[in-house]
Amino acid sequence: MTAINTNSFERSAANANFEKSVPVLIAFAPNWKVRMVLSRVVGAFLIVIAFSMWIMQGSAMSAEVWPIKLAASMMFLMVGVSLLTVQLLDARPDAYFDPIRREVRVLQKNENGRPQTVLRRSYDTLGGARFADNEVELFDVDGSLLMKLPLQSADVSRALKGQLSGSVTIFA
Repeated sequence: MTAINTNSFERSAANANFEKSVPVLIAFAPNWKVRMVLSRVVGAFLIVIAFSMWIMQGSAMSAEVWPIKLAASMMFLMVGVSLLTVQLLDARPDAYFDPIRREVRVLQKNENGRPQTVLRRSYDTLGGARFADNEVELFDVDGSLLMKLPLQSADVSRALKGQLSGSVTIFA
């Protein structure tokens, strides 16, 4: 009789943990903001150079230099405009830890930009996890490294550790 009460208590505690837990999404994203700012600054600089070639004092306007100057300014203008308007698409996958289904899914964006599942593993089929300061390593059952994921903050690390602690061995 005592074992039945203990099991029902453990089940209700597990259900309460599921209600409190939230999914964790870990992205493999590089620092795109810096790249976008840098490309826009270089693009604006090239556009300014393209126009300033024609208004600078002392620039040669002879017939031999004019076609080269025109070609160079058009090239600077086209490259500058393209750098200003470029949209960088991130093709790196995302790892989604689902506490309801108790699985990790790796999502990759297809050519339309929609995420597709490329790997799905239940927490029970993972061999273990090792948490470091800013990353987590997930291991397969045979001990081989399955994936190494960067963690954005200590809050994400705690949330993920809380999800995995019941099903996955966490190595120190």
